[in-house]
Amino acid sequence: MRRALPLVVGGTVAVLVLAGCSGGGSGGPTASATSSAPSTSTPTSTPATRTPPPPRTDAATTATVRRALAGLEREYDATVGVVATDTVTGETVAYNGDRRFGYASTIKAFAAAQFLRSVPADARNEVVRWTAADVAAAGYSPVTEQHVADGLSYEQLAEAAVRMSDNTALNLVLTRIGGPSGLDAALTELGDTTTEVVHGEPDLNTIEPGSTEDTTTPAAFTAALATVLDGSTLDRADTALLVDWMGGNATGDALIRAGAPDGWVVVDKSGGAGPIRNDVARVTPPGGDPLVLSVLTTRNDPDAAYDDALVARSASAVLGAFDR
Repeated sequence: MRRALPLVVGGTVAVLVLAGCSGGGSGGPTASATSSAPSTSTPTSTPATRTPPPPRTDAATTATVRRALAGLEREYDATVGVVATDTVTGETVAYNGDRRFGYASTIKAFAAAQFLRSVPADARNEVVRWTAADVAAAGYSPVTEQHVADGLSYEQLAEAAVRMSDNTALNLVLTRIGGPSGLDAALTELGDTTTEVVHGEPDLNTIEPGSTEDTTTPAAFTAALATVLDGSTLDRADTALLVDWMGGNATGDALIRAGAPDGWVVVDKSGGAGPIRNDVARVTPPGGDPLVLSVLTTRNDPDAAYDDALVARSASAVLGAFDR
């Protein structure tokens, strides 16, 4: 297990230009599976170098963001962590960027990415079967509960995990890519040494006090998502496929999408359990360059229910800093 980063106490906002993305930061079903094959993705070509536009944020703007997010924390009795990065300039707005949060189902986007990265195309159509007991143990499984009799292919399971946040689908995909430890190792290989993937569904949603298991930071997830989608990790077709799945996320309409300015395109993966509500996304303004954004939240009362509006309003505050 990797060493945990210390928790950051209190909200901090930073604006910086990054030279590149770095990683600073679910118990398996009975279906048979094989270990993941070596990566077969061919990265897309590197785009031509161009002069980035000047930064769009300033000290006054980021102070406004900090006040807005601190106000939301007080209003909802919650802790908010946000990191948004312009994928061209590296310009970043961060609030509690290095604080740990339970990631909940947002991890499904990274499991699907590793599936596409490590499983050859001709092996993705292998049909998998599971039991009703697997579904009952995993919890929320709107797709796999309908296919206990006939099963689905691994690719269909990866899609169900992202589009519908299907828990059994995640567990089966994790088994195919080497379990939680396999995904953890894959994230480390991509530069994320902060995220700790330990459990499958539903256990990944239970964060014990003081534990770093099944947690990440907004900084780590934003950097990891930028890497997954930048064309160097997956080939062009697989990047487009993952983006398509995230664009069809059925559980994210009330989150970052609701907080984005009109006309901005959001592809995302949401997650939530108990007091935890999160969303990670690529957000593209009309005619502009994509931003990568993580909004991770938790209510301070562990018995309180999460609130979608907290994520949407946090996203709105941060994306406003880039809306020029």
